[in-house]
Amino acid sequence: MRKLIAASAMLLAVTQVQAADECGKVTIADMNWSSATLIANVDKFILEHGYGCEAELVPGDTMPTGTSMIEKSEPDIAPEMWSNAMRDALDKGVAEKRLRFAGNSLSDGGEEGFWIPEYLVKEYPELATIEGVKKHAALFKHPEDRSKYAFYGCPAGWNCQISASNLFKALNLADVGFDLIDPGSGAGLSGSIAKAFAREEPWFGYYWAPTAVLGKYKMVKVDFGSGVDKEEYVKCTSSNECENPKVTMYPPSLVQTLTTEEFATRVPAAYEYVSKRSLTNKQLNTLLAWMEDNQADGEVAAEYFLTEHEDLWMPWVSADVAAKVKQALQ
Repeated sequence: MRKLIAASAMLLAVTQVQAADECGKVTIADMNWSSATLIANVDKFILEHGYGCEAELVPGDTMPTGTSMIEKSEPDIAPEMWSNAMRDALDKGVAEKRLRFAGNSLSDGGEEGFWIPEYLVKEYPELATIEGVKKHAALFKHPEDRSKYAFYGCPAGWNCQISASNLFKALNLADVGFDLIDPGSGAGLSGSIAKAFAREEPWFGYYWAPTAVLGKYKMVKVDFGSGVDKEEYVKCTSSNECENPKVTMYPPSLVQTLTTEEFATRVPAAYEYVSKRSLTNKQLNTLLAWMEDNQADGEVAAEYFLTEHEDLWMPWVSADVAAKVKQALQ
C-alpha cells in the first residue's frame, strides 16, 4: 500500500510539472508604437521557441488593452504598459486578483524633458542649465519671427502639451523672448530636430524617451535646478486646470509589464521571464534608431536584437531556454 501511495504521489508530481510546462495559447498586446511592438515581438519569439507557447500578437493600445485585461482577462500580456495613464483601474484589477504587475519593462522609466543638442553644450557648457539657456536665448532663432526665440513644444492634443506649456510658463521663458511653437505633429517635432542636426544649428524644446530620435541624435536634458516635485507635477503641472505652475523636472513615467492573473498562475516559468525582461532608455533608444534606419518592423527588429544582443536577453531566461531560442534563430 505504501508503495502504491508513493507511486501515485510521484505520478501526480510528474503530471503537475508537465502541466506547468505546457504553456498553451498566449496572447500578447502589440501596441501601436515602435518600442512596444519591438518588445511584443521579442516576447513572442522567446515564448514560442523557449517555452513552447502558442504565442499570438493582438492589436493593442494603453486604455483599451488595460480595460480588456481587467474585464475579459485578455490579452494575457501587455509588454509595455504606461500604467500611470490608468493607475486607479489597474491597481483595482491587481487588488481583485485579475492582474499582476510583472515588473518594469523600462527599468529607468519613461523619460521626458526639455532638450538641446549635445554639440551646442560642448560649445556653451552653460546651456546644460535653464539659466544658461535663458542667458543665450538669442541662439535659438525663431523660424518665422526673428524678434522672438524658438521653443518647440508638444503637439496640440497630446497629453504632454499640457505639461510642456505649464513648465514653459513656470520657467518664465516668454519673459526672455521665447515663443512656444506648436510643431503640429510628432513628425513635425522630430523633423525640426533632424533639420537642426543636419545643419548643426541650435534647437530647444520638449521630447521624450524611449524614441528613435534620442537614439540617433545626441541630446542633453536641460537641468531646471529644481529637482523633481512629483506632487506638484501630478496635481498641477500635468493638469489643464493648473493656474500657477511651479518649476519641477519631469518625474520618470512608470512603464511596466502587465499580465493577467490567469497567465501568471498557469505558466509560472513564462511569467518569471516577463518579470525579468527589462531594458534601459539608452538601450531601447539605440534599438529604435536601428529600426528606423533599417525601416525594420517589430519582427525583424526582435530577431536582430536576439541575435546581436545576447548579453542583454540571456540573463532573463534559463540556460535551457536560451539554448532553444538561439537554435531557433539559426
